[in-house]
Amino acid sequence: MAAEEGLVLGVHTVDAWNEQLQKGIDTKKLIVVDFTASWCGPCKFIAPFLSELAKKIPTVTFLKVDVDELKSVATDWAVEAMPTFMFIKEGKIVDKVVGAKKDELQQTIAKHISSTSSSA
Repeated sequence: MAAEEGLVLGVHTVDAWNEQLQKGIDTKKLIVVDFTASWCGPCKFIAPFLSELAKKIPTVTFLKVDVDELKSVATDWAVEAMPTFMFIKEGKIVDKVVGAKKDELQQTIAKHISSTSSSA
């Protein structure tokens, strides 16, 4: 169902990627990027969980990048395994989780939103 994807924004062009990064810099919001691939089993496994997190935590921007679709972005950000979750704050990587690790993903998000905004 397409509705599930609503809060995790699929980024399909380099322009869209740059635009999202710029937005993150402007708003100082935490961005969590799911570097994924259509052929990757663990990526499919974690996707619904990511959607749930996106619903629960509106203060964080969740992006999804298909590494085959945006090879240059994946290369620029040194993505070597799928899924890789990059945590980006003001244009810089502040953290990274490699693999479909629900607990680690959730804890890392919690760590970064508690350290930055008192309104969370």
